[in-house]
Amino acid sequence: MRARHGAFMEDDVLRGPLVKVTSVEPLEGFKVRVTFQNDIVKEIDLEPFLRGPIFEPIRNDVAVFRSVKVVGKTIGWDNGADIDPDVLYYDLKPAWMEESVAA
Repeated sequence: MRARHGAFMEDDVLRGPLVKVTSVEPLEGFKVRVTFQNDIVKEIDLEPFLRGPIFEPIRNDVAVFRSVKVVGKTIGWDNGADIDPDVLYYDLKPAWMEESVAA
């Protein structure tokens, strides 16, 4: 059995190195351009990740969404919401999707 750690499974992280976000740029809709420490750049649609009460103000206000910034090693917002950098880098599914598949 695989151990869960937040929004990803333990063996998902074991496939590659831990990653760090170095920059983030909001694009149209809920998309962002994320640059990682190894210079990989990805355009990611964050809409599937914006679930739950902490993400409600981000979903409901474009200005709040566009205030996304690098917080520590990942992306986040002033209200404390963030998304694990490994989830972004390794294209992992949001935790709520994993939970609904397991049910």
